[in-house]
Amino acid sequence: MATSIPWTMNHMTDRAGLAEFLRARREALQPDDVGLPRGSRRRTAGLRREEVAALCHMSTDYYARLEQQRGPRPSAQMVGSIAQGLHLTLDERDHLFHLAGLPPPGRGSESEHVSPGMLRIFDRLVDTPAEIVTELGETLRQTPLAVALVGDLRRFTGPERSIVYRWFATPGARDLHPIDDHDRLSRFYASGLQSIAAMRGPSSRAASLATSLLGRSEEFAALWRDHHVGVMPEEVKRYRHPAVGLVEVNCQILQDPRQSHALLVYTAVPGTESYERLQLLGVVGTSAI
Repeated sequence: MATSIPWTMNHMTDRAGLAEFLRARREALQPDDVGLPRGSRRRTAGLRREEVAALCHMSTDYYARLEQQRGPRPSAQMVGSIAQGLHLTLDERDHLFHLAGLPPPGRGSESEHVSPGMLRIFDRLVDTPAEIVTELGETLRQTPLAVALVGDLRRFTGPERSIVYRWFATPGARDLHPIDDHDRLSRFYASGLQSIAAMRGPSSRAASLATSLLGRSEEFAALWRDHHVGVMPEEVKRYRHPAVGLVEVNCQILQDPRQSHALLVYTAVPGTESYERLQLLGVVGTSAI
């Protein structure tokens, strides 16, 4: 029987293997695969280094040194960012971590690695409010129009990354929603967290989040005691935008069951005021927030 080898800090980076793998994956990607314009004069096979560096949120020089077998061993955070920027599968992501001499992150419900298929869909939603979220309501990706509509939700850290936690514990978190919607949204968020905590178990992040909220919010504690599970979201979401006013959007959801991620796409009915206001947000962008 094969046995797994425990990871220690003695694992060394395979610089040559890492460089070859990065180069091969970069050259296999086309601009269309990651939502970039192709351009008329492209001499490089696949993506350019500067394009990959931008996708990975790092400098071109840093990425180039990795492909040239130079520089220090990248951190786990950097490797994870590269894996997402190159749209790697989970197996490819794990291989990249091994080449870097690092233990791969876990898989399953708590993984934040977005699948390449979901990223390909997301990258094409350039003129639509959309976001990719975890089962705890942590935003992993947002389109520019989504940021213009609801703000940059990726700026939060710790438990505040979860919309459920912010809804019950963070002052001002409800300001974007009409007051008439607050009770319904409270029931929905509490119900969802209760179901996830039961499914994932007492040692899960969902259970830890619930424990924290039980000590912070009397409203959440009361809803938790009621055990109203299975509360479904409304098809129409309403936002009180400070610059353009009330925006009503339909929310379509694409689930990735392997990663417990959801792609949320918001659209307004053509010809309505909400549609016109979304068009306006596409012009003014985040300056309207």
